[in-house]
Formats: sequence, C-alpha cells, structure tokens
Amino acid sequence: MKLNHTIKERFLKYVQIDTEADPFSSTIPSSEKQKDLSAILVEELKAMGVENAFTNEYGYVYATIPSNIDKEVDGIFFCSHVDTAPDVTGKNVKPIVHENYQGNDIVLPDDTSQVLTTERYPKLLTKIGHDLITASGLTLLGSDDKSGVAIIMDAMHQLVQAGDSIKHGDVTALFTTDEEIGRGVVKVDTDLIPASFGYTLDGGGLGAFSNQNFSADGAVLTVTGVSAHPGYAKGKMQHAMKIAAEIIAALPKEELSPETTSGMEGFIHPSHIEGGLETTTIKFIIRDFDTAGLAVKADLLRKIAENAVANYPGSKFDLEVKEQYRNMHDVVAKNPHISDLALEAMKRVGVTPNEVPIRGGTDGAVLSFKGLPCPNLFAGQQAIHSRHEWTSVQDMEKATQTILHIVQLNTER
Repeated sequence: MKLNHTIKERFLKYVQIDTEADPFSSTIPSSEKQKDLSAILVEELKAMGVENAFTNEYGYVYATIPSNIDKEVDGIFFCSHVDTAPDVTGKNVKPIVHENYQGNDIVLPDDTSQVLTTERYPKLLTKIGHDLITASGLTLLGSDDKSGVAIIMDAMHQLVQAGDSIKHGDVTALFTTDEEIGRGVVKVDTDLIPASFGYTLDGGGLGAFSNQNFSADGAVLTVTGVSAHPGYAKGKMQHAMKIAAEIIAALPKEELSPETTSGMEGFIHPSHIEGGLETTTIKFIIRDFDTAGLAVKADLLRKIAENAVANYPGSKFDLEVKEQYRNMHDVVAKNPHISDLALEAMKRVGVTPNEVPIRGGTDGAVLSFKGLPCPNLFAGQQAIHSRHEWTSVQDMEKATQTILHIVQLNTER
C-alpha cells in the first residue's frame, strides 16, 4: 500500500495551536482555546470530503466515513484528544524537524540546557534515519496527543482518497477535549458514533498496544486540628498542617509510591495539599490494575490517618473516596477480537506488537464502560509532558497504516 502521507504537515500545524487544558476550570472544555483546533479539524475534514463532520459546544469533533461495502460489518471509531497537559506550557510551541536523525544528542536551541541524550532516551538509537520532531526547549511539544490527532486525520484522508480500493465499514473519527485533566469523554454522545468498538491513538513508541490501564479513585483527606494563639498555645494547639505532614510522612516509601513502583504495581499518591492551622486538606490519587485493590489501598490510607490523629485528642479527620475510572481490561477482555485485529494489523505493516499496560487512564477506559470497548494504539509519543517531548514521523506513519489495515481486516473477519 503506497501512501502519500500528510502526517508531518498536519502535526506541525496542530502543535502550534495552544490547546492547554485548565485543571482549575469547571467549564467543558476547561479552556475555550481547545475549540480553535476542533474548528480547524472540522474544516479540514469537510475539505477532504467528510461532509458530516461537526463540532459542538464541548469542543468534541465527530466525523464518519460511511461504509463502502454491501455486507454488514461492525463500525469502528478512532479517538484522540486535542488538549495538552498543563504540566508544561503549550503556548508558542515552535516545532523543529530533525531530518534523517543519526544518533546524536539533540540540543534544543531556545534553552541549550535542555538536551535529549541517547543515554537518557535510549529509544533514540532505534530511530536512526527517521525524521524526529521536538519543541525548541521552552515548551512541551504536544505529541500527547496531537500525534494521535494527525494520525487519525491522515487515515481519514487516505480512506477518502482510496475510495472503493480500501473496503471498510463505517469509520468514525472522534476528537475530545480535556482528556489530560480526566474529563475527556464526560459529555460524549455515543449515539453519534456508529461503531461497536474503537481504539484511542494515545500511546507511546512503535508497536505499543494496551488493553488494560489503572483503575483509579480520587481521595480527599481533611484534617481538623485545634486552633490557639501561638503565643499561648502550649498544651492547646493541635496544628492540622503538621498532622497532615505526619500522615504524608507515614506513607510507604519503598512500595505504593509512584517513584518506587512500575509495571503492574499500584500506588497511593498525594497530589495536592492546602490549608492552615485549623484545617488542612490533602488530595490523593489511588491506582491499581486490580479494581478490588483500590479499596485495600484506601483502607491503608485511612489506617495511617487514624494512627496519626490518635496522638492528638480533639483533632479529627475525614476521608472521602470517589471513583475516577476503571481498568478497560474488564470490558476489552470479553471482546478478544478487538485486540486481535490491532495486533494482526501491526504485523501486516511490519510492526512488532509490544503489549504494555497503561500506568494511567485514557479516554478509551471510560468509553469502554460506556459500551464501546476501546484499547489504545501507539502514536509515537516520547517523553510526554516535558520539554524533551519528541516523536518520529515514520512511527506516526506506521500508525496510520495500522488503522487502514484494521478497517480492512474488519471486513475480512
């Protein structure tokens, strides 16, 4: 299959549009500027011939290429998010193409202290001859997930251009907002997606495939102490902030912490603390691939808090735990053909599949529990949420080819 890819040009355009999500906003989307990219995507989809493409008040984009075969086959959707993470600024991104990369360290010109070394990023050595893209050193790149956006847009373009030479059922592109702050598909209307299953394009290096992710809960622990004038506080004051610090210090350090876990290991992670003498609040995220393990970790956190507060008669704590998302594997495992299609499609384009769990969440996890099983495909993302973020044009092109083979294999099943 000889393709004239459009990914590089699309990607370079998309990353220069500021779509940073705002975790402190309660609106959907959290930042209006995310809609700027959504509007451009609709315009481009219509220009390529996908006339039913549209966006809505939430910034979501829906677009479907109708089936071109007589028999009934399952519709498939492909999903990516337009927003970028607030960890590092996404404003004034200046992408740089490093053509025909030869294994050298990459110095980012706008901050020469930012250097991508092969020691720190050994995967660079697997990209000899590739065209790599980085930012300039002052911002993130936005490959998470504008790589996925560019890949899906290129796939839609290829399908339109191919016409009847590529046989497929209904193929839908879904672009979401606010994925980076955990609200990516809260307003998605599944009735607008003529599909039985789909894939997010929101993964890492070449061949990465994930059909499971963390189950996740959020917890808020509020410590209430006893206030007193500091000049006359002896025997009276019980400082909520200090009690909270004891709770955090008592968390396991060699296990159950993000900095000491990997693979299938979960954790309890304090993500935010604020307050003062009388009241202090700690926000936690709790993660485990086994959903039942979340309750075990919440009980441990409660026990740690009880032990700390027991030393301060008159003080108290409250722990509130809320569900965030669940492991997609609970749904996807019941539909093994979905994973089989992706793995076979990769092999057909010369890519060796690398099945890896996601130590986080994706839109696909939530969509799976909305009735649309949705594992995750590679999109070429590397060093995400950092100034060192980089991607390979050739890896992104392989992802588009994988999509095209998925829709073809689906008609052969």
